[in-house]
Amino acid sequence: MTADGPRHGIHDTAPASRWEDAFLSGNGETGVLVAGDPAAERLIVNHHRFVLPNGSRGLGPPEVAARLDEVRDLVLAGDAPAAQRAFSDGRRLAWTQPFHPGFAILLDRANPAPVRGEYLRETDFRTGEVSATWTDIAGTWRSRAFVSRADGVLVYELAGPALDLAVRLSGELPGRPAGVGYASVAEVEDPRHALLTIRGTYPPGLGAHGFAGVTRLVTVDGPVRVEGDRAVVRGASRLLLLTVPARGDAPPVEGLLRERLEALPAEYEQLLGRHTPLHSAMYERVELDLGVSPVERAQPVGQLLAAQRRDPAPSPALLEAMFHAGRYLLISSSGVLPPRLTGLWLGEWGAAWSGDFTTDANLNLQLAGANIGAVGEAIVGLRSLIADQIDDWRDNARAVFGVRGVLAPSRTDGEHGRLFHLDADWPWAMWVAGADCLLFPLLEHWQVTGDDEFLADVLAPWLVEAALFFEDFLVREDEHGCKVLVPSYSPEAGPGGRAGVAAVNATMDIAAARHALSAAVEACALLGTEEAAVARWQTLLKQLPPYLVDSRGALAEWAWPGLATPEDHRHVSHLYPVWPLHEITPDGTPQLAAAARRALVLRGDENLSAHGSLHRALCAARLKDAALVEQNLGKILGNDMVFRSLMTSHDPGRETYNADAAHAIPAVVLEALVDSRPGLIELLPALPRRWARGRVGGVRCRNRVTVVELAWDLERARAHAVLRSEVDVTVSVRCAGALGSIRRGEPLSVSAGEPVRVEFELEERSP
Repeated sequence: MTADGPRHGIHDTAPASRWEDAFLSGNGETGVLVAGDPAAERLIVNHHRFVLPNGSRGLGPPEVAARLDEVRDLVLAGDAPAAQRAFSDGRRLAWTQPFHPGFAILLDRANPAPVRGEYLRETDFRTGEVSATWTDIAGTWRSRAFVSRADGVLVYELAGPALDLAVRLSGELPGRPAGVGYASVAEVEDPRHALLTIRGTYPPGLGAHGFAGVTRLVTVDGPVRVEGDRAVVRGASRLLLLTVPARGDAPPVEGLLRERLEALPAEYEQLLGRHTPLHSAMYERVELDLGVSPVERAQPVGQLLAAQRRDPAPSPALLEAMFHAGRYLLISSSGVLPPRLTGLWLGEWGAAWSGDFTTDANLNLQLAGANIGAVGEAIVGLRSLIADQIDDWRDNARAVFGVRGVLAPSRTDGEHGRLFHLDADWPWAMWVAGADCLLFPLLEHWQVTGDDEFLADVLAPWLVEAALFFEDFLVREDEHGCKVLVPSYSPEAGPGGRAGVAAVNATMDIAAARHALSAAVEACALLGTEEAAVARWQTLLKQLPPYLVDSRGALAEWAWPGLATPEDHRHVSHLYPVWPLHEITPDGTPQLAAAARRALVLRGDENLSAHGSLHRALCAARLKDAALVEQNLGKILGNDMVFRSLMTSHDPGRETYNADAAHAIPAVVLEALVDSRPGLIELLPALPRRWARGRVGGVRCRNRVTVVELAWDLERARAHAVLRSEVDVTVSVRCAGALGSIRRGEPLSVSAGEPVRVEFELEERSP
């Protein structure tokens, strides 16, 4: 960090008193929560694949395609409950295998002296390191840890005047089910080396066998001995712990884990040196400066959060910190998979909603800033998730609707994509927008990168299958000749004033159908494939129903007579054409944009769920309403929903550990500062007045242009932008709040590798 620039990390002056406040590190596969307690350190080890078997692995989609015509007739006749019963095949609601914590590494000092003077724990976003320093009567101590992207290992070092402590691995974490057992052992290899092993076992017959962890302990200059399952260190000045976790259907092969550890150098700095370039290359791609004072930036995280509690409006100081923390946490939890509901971290068993990947809103919200915020690695995780499950999506489409193509589930634990989480009250088999929703970030990735090989080899075939689904699904027509989407389900709401949630022409489903068909047409036309199908899809696009504006002037949740939009609900699924699709925009479809804004304003928050507020904020940014952006950010930051780790809660009062807000806040900030589509870049589209001065750099646009720098100063009414592209491109660049030609958005040529600077004056706005 520079003397007057943003701080790329957080610090606190006390250890974590609850696991939710522990500082975090991860490499996209393994994660760790570090409490930082000088006397009794606790490191909780997580792994993306740690899910508890619950018998759902063998469940599949309901085989109800033969009932489809009956169900359609029931829905059209207004008997939603009967349709839902018929389409659920009588099953009870089953949940995905729940994500769970692995084990704890416990370091207990013998007779620790009280801390004298300042205690400090830190997370360095640039390196992924979590550290703590303190002083007692014996001298100064320091602990530090990171999870290596280079070597796939958790690295922890403790250094001090004379270590006198015991180290063991424990499975005793809160909420551990009675059927989950564990055993830990310790063995000495030589006077300065020990191995600690933990074996966790799941209830038999439900799926995987269990999990394991192996820790190699190395001291620099002191002996190690074993007492039961503990390794005891006396008199050493430094110890190093290297840890790897594993899980499998069969007992994990601990010998392989030991071999991995023994092949690594027992040198913290050497391991850090191999890891840091990989991590920092991702983190340093984007920078944000909201003009926060050095004094505010220097605050410990506890003071930063306390200051926000005294001010209902989002504090630029906290928002700037949340932006950098959110990108750090997204990077750290993305790799082999995209982030879960809890990112990659959990300190107790019994995760809310199974801690899975919830695909009707949450996963896309968490990935909203991945492409524009230059975290393509998160998209790699999503691609892997889909690739592993695409066959299941095909089976879902066949079993439920008897059609070609793909039907995605509303949630997955990461092991398979079969649609089984449903019953007569929650008719997820009727939600047909899932595949388009999950494929959208991959399409956006192509728009940002221009990677035509990725388009041809990976994405286009999936887009074709999404289009084929709608081609076969859309068989009913209304009296005007428009296709009817039935059954249709708007997550997770039902029409007001009637029973049941099964409906007709959910706005989200219409938008998904239109986008899926259009995206397939565009991709196939570019690649010169599927010519006959393209012609059919173009015809089908003309037959899709229009959106409906209700009597309140608001975009309706269902484009079907008699279906009333609910006034109070956590989801805003009917704004899917606003965000993420860019189909409804103030400049392209002003009347629909006004109706969408009206829908956004009228919708009550229900329970202030984090995902609801962030979804609203992203839609507000697309609708260029700065006040609504700030208002919805305030619902998160002003309602005690941020832990001292800067991870967030699902609900006010820090009740449920949840990464929705933490990961989505950077996207909201970026969308408020830069909006982009193929052929267009809009600067400062929804700039809150409180962000009076600032700078953002590294924003990726959906047209292969990077905003290398965008700086603004409302007091001086000046702004400038520097644009760069790897290819020759012409884009319209505009700023609605500017004076001169840039207000209209005149074409600008950006030559490959040549930065282009644009300076402009801002119109004066009242405070």
